[in-house]
Amino acid sequence: MKIATLTAALIAIAASSLAFANDPAPASAPATPEAWAGKMLDPTQNASAFKDPKVFVPWMNAMVDPATAMAMSQAMMNPNTSMRMMTGMMSPAAYQNYMQFMDPAVSMKWMGAMMDPNFYTAAMAPFMNPNLYMKWMMAPMDPRMMNLGMQMMNPGLYANWMMAPMSPQAMNAMMLPMNPATYTNMMGAAMNPQTYGMLGGFMDPNAYNAMMQQGFNPMTMMAPMMAPMAAPAAQPAPAPAAK
Repeated sequence: MKIATLTAALIAIAASSLAFANDPAPASAPATPEAWAGKMLDPTQNASAFKDPKVFVPWMNAMVDPATAMAMSQAMMNPNTSMRMMTGMMSPAAYQNYMQFMDPAVSMKWMGAMMDPNFYTAAMAPFMNPNLYMKWMMAPMDPRMMNLGMQMMNPGLYANWMMAPMSPQAMNAMMLPMNPATYTNMMGAAMNPQTYGMLGGFMDPNAYNAMMQQGFNPMTMMAPMMAPMAAPAAQPAPAPAAK
């Protein structure tokens, strides 16, 4: 009886999580641990999971997967990953990535998720899956984990880090602060209303132009006063009486 009750509860939780996960998400989730690691280490898009609960659920599922941790550790051993992160932090897309938290729509989505039971069940579903704990128990014997340990004994790893300051990627990263286009692009992103989502409407001059034109137009203010004095509409002539 207890087993049947537990099975029914797990089925209900899985159905609720699938109902939440099957809702259309604004962005497609990566399919591989390597793709997840690349997105999480990219300053131009690593905050996307916290802007929408429907994107946060698959992001959290990937975070608790040991395969993602292995992929991120492997990526951090590559000096090119650090170069991409340094270059990404100086990109206008990184500024837009974090400034979009000022959008009121982001807060409204999370307020709606806090009142949605499907969000909680979808968030708890990975921790109630025995397969997750089995993956972590088997992680030390995973070939990818063993490969990480062997990388520490690979002389090529240290040679890559020693040669990294002289690589073209490092040269480009060091030249970015001296490039005037870097600051021009950053100022353009800061002045772009789309950077701030719905809040950017207050920065749109077209909205204020329309308000000024309507607010200071004499005809707009006189229209309510002239409405009672408007000429009545012409009434159709009555039809002649039949003889």
